[in-house]
Amino acid sequence: MDRTASVVIVGYGAAALRCAEALADLGRNDVVLVTEHRSWGTSRNTGSDKQTYYKLQLGGEETDSVRQMAGQLFQGGAVDGEHAMVEAALSAESFLHLVELGVPFPRNRWGEYIGYRTDHDAAKRATSAGPYTSRFMVEKLERSLDGKVAVYEHEQLVNIVTEANHVRGIVCYNSRTKSFDRFASAFVVLATGGPAHCFIPSVYPISQHGASGIAYEAGCSGRNLTEFQLGMASLKPRWNVSGTYMQAIPRFVSTRADGSDEKEFLLDEAKVTPSLIFLKGYQWPFDAQKAMEGSSLIDLLVKQEQLKGRRVFLDYLHNPTGFTMEGLSEEAYGYLADAKALQETPIERLRAMNEPAYRFYLEHGVDLEKEKLEIGLCVQHSNGGIAVDGKWMTDVEGLFAIGECACTHGIKRPGGSALNASQVGALRVARVIAKEPERTGSLWTDGHAEEKEILEHLSSTSNVKALAEEIGRAMADDAGAVRDPKKLQMLLERVEALLASGITLESTDEAGDYYALKDMLLTDREILASMIGYSRRGIGSRGSAIYTDPKGTLPSNLLDESFRFTAAEDEHPGETELVKDGQVSWRAVHPLPRGDDFFEVVWKDYREGRT
Repeated sequence: MDRTASVVIVGYGAAALRCAEALADLGRNDVVLVTEHRSWGTSRNTGSDKQTYYKLQLGGEETDSVRQMAGQLFQGGAVDGEHAMVEAALSAESFLHLVELGVPFPRNRWGEYIGYRTDHDAAKRATSAGPYTSRFMVEKLERSLDGKVAVYEHEQLVNIVTEANHVRGIVCYNSRTKSFDRFASAFVVLATGGPAHCFIPSVYPISQHGASGIAYEAGCSGRNLTEFQLGMASLKPRWNVSGTYMQAIPRFVSTRADGSDEKEFLLDEAKVTPSLIFLKGYQWPFDAQKAMEGSSLIDLLVKQEQLKGRRVFLDYLHNPTGFTMEGLSEEAYGYLADAKALQETPIERLRAMNEPAYRFYLEHGVDLEKEKLEIGLCVQHSNGGIAVDGKWMTDVEGLFAIGECACTHGIKRPGGSALNASQVGALRVARVIAKEPERTGSLWTDGHAEEKEILEHLSSTSNVKALAEEIGRAMADDAGAVRDPKKLQMLLERVEALLASGITLESTDEAGDYYALKDMLLTDREILASMIGYSRRGIGSRGSAIYTDPKGTLPSNLLDESFRFTAAEDEHPGETELVKDGQVSWRAVHPLPRGDDFFEVVWKDYREGRT
């Protein structure tokens, strides 16, 4: 099938739907949404105990402003000022649009949207519609968009076509017709999510895999690809065990692969107290700076059990060894008392504080009142991604990236800011494109390159699924929270060898699996090159990862010697790392813009279409 369009948007999550809706409302005709499946993707299928949406403060007595919020985002490190400013400036508008669509964000009797503090947040900007905040966003945006744009389903992005560094369109593999479809357009918007398929296990839903490698192959740069957010999550179902899941203070146990030899491994000699487990609810993402004496020590002890081949569980039926209410810190006891959660067992405390958090697992076949919950330390979100400018355009003219696949964050980000970024980036791109003359692309002549590529990899046997499993698990082990530079280099060499000539197919029907693996390997190559480049710079460990160092410090005497690391004295927030074709470079971050604050000047620029 061949199709021309004014704008092609790839994806069907909160970012893609908002961009399509905004373009339609701005009068843009012939917008096309291309997706593998309407019900797939992270936005629709992920959440936590109360999934957070980060926005400008719209209630309470504390003061807030666009520039204060932008400053908080900028302080995350390796963040460009223009991204922080736009994400703050369009925050209230984007949030209130979701309210108008019917996303049930809570407000008090006066109409204020009261917030709470989230991780890496200095103000009470966080709010939540419950465990399914992003699902509600997708459902309401989908309903608003219904009938306004054409949607093509079963389409897997396999190629971005460019000419003289301008985008010409995309090629997709249609899983239903087993053929390749071409979509020509002068504007393509990638809303394909984070690199979910690169890590096994991960918190990303099984339906999400991403397509960043295809963008890198087309000429885009990657940025801050060292920076992921990791945290403890259940494995079946895949779900973050943050917030009240930790504040209920469960017991941590591990077993052999067959379930035998159960032992509790968070003990006093590991420097872990019940109060530290409680604190993990506030500080859910793994943070190298909190791994020595803080709550992130828990993550490393969990990771060590995983690397031993053992399974790790949360036990809500029994208290951790040494637990007493009287022995809790003032902060932990005060919180539980205020929440009326001073019950005897973790499951009673969890249900008292957050019944929906318990019900979620019950609805997915896990009764925490009767069984333990298997968890791991998993990749949850990419803070880096495809490099974009202040208009969310990539290195390729006419090719934009929004949502998690775009890099607008750095080392740390406030919890819930990804949902804000999805809406802000989508609106920003829609307004940029709407100012351009409406035009469609022209189809290129060679429409068979993808078929030829598949034929070149045919063999008597297929290794596609085995390689995806092998590399995915190696990435989780060696490029997740614990990174040994020597292992990173070995893994990079393995990835490059596979890209060169290591993939074999048994049938042309495996085209979709082949292109998914190719995208995974292309993404892995840029990620691993970035991590190796970072380790060689000698900054030390920061963010959600430690780079092992035999001369470093061991956080606990229960950790193996291979966990020694040196924490970064200066996390270098003034620099950002770029990668292109495996080559790493560094530049200074762009500062926060100084304000266009004189009303008459701004008004004139706005009337004349310059803003």
